Amino acid sequence: MVDPLTQVVGLLQPSASFSKLVLAGGAWTVRRDDHGQPFYAAVLEGACRLAIDGEAEIVLAAGDFVLIPAASAFAASSLGAPSAGRAPPPVEVGPGVFRLGPAEVPPDLRMLVGHCTFASDDTELLLSLLPRFVHVRGVGRLAMLLGLVNEETRGDRPGREVVLARLLEVLLIEALRSTTGPTAPSGLLRGLTDERVANALRRMHERPTVPWTVAALAREAGLSRSTFFERFRREVGVAPMAYLLAWRIALAKDLLGREGAGVAEVAERVGYGSASTFSTAFARHVGRPPIHYAREQRAQQRSPAPLPV
Repeated sequence: MVDPLTQVVGLLQPSASFSKLVLAGGAWTVRRDDHGQPFYAAVLEGACRLAIDGEAEIVLAAGDFVLIPAASAFAASSLGAPSAGRAPPPVEVGPGVFRLGPAEVPPDLRMLVGHCTFASDDTELLLSLLPRFVHVRGVGRLAMLLGLVNEETRGDRPGREVVLARLLEVLLIEALRSTTGPTAPSGLLRGLTDERVANALRRMHERPTVPWTVAALAREAGLSRSTFFERFRREVGVAPMAYLLAWRIALAKDLLGREGAGVAEVAERVGYGSASTFSTAFARHVGRPPIHYAREQRAQQRSPAPLPV
């Protein structure tokens, strides 16, 4: 059985860009403006405050894990009075280990922090299916996974990039599935917690080539057409056919970009009866024909990657 969440995370193509251990003590504040860059952290010992633009401030304690799939401006600070004036930058005290706060004050916080990147050209669409902010308490596996990511990032062993990509996929899936429930914001995760809606979602992901209609998907969900339509839109946040179109285009972009498949083959593999019908839908959704998109992706793949700074 196809798991939609696994598919979405896989299509995002996560890769680690930075991971570190943070030690902090005394009064300190760190502000970041990482628009669009995924951020995650696990508190190993102690506690701190986290304030994310547009969200209520929270206190992170030992055993807490936080994930921001597309980070906006945020600030972390000590529980006591914030540091006065301009906060000094973190000081690297060892390979991948950073210190916050006055050097003379013993650290009372240990936290693993990481950033990653998504290689997918459809990141905005895929992230729209996920929560804007994830806060999980008491799931030790997340801290363990982040510890493995940090360890692998520090090393230089064969297969490092492949191992990191797989660890990040597992980390993201574990974090996201820990937040499912009726109180979650509308989106893929909330849809998957509704048994009826989840049946329809899985069918779309399992068999994107089927000429689905709202009525056919309603039968898969065991609901009337009108009840299914409203329930799907409420739980997932978009209408069933809009979700199906977006999913087919995401699959098509992946096939055109990573696998280099031809337009006719991609059209067939994502559920279109002809290459011309697919090209029209793709151009309307993406802004350019699939053949132009494929050429751009291949040109980018041939270009040498920039050296890390």
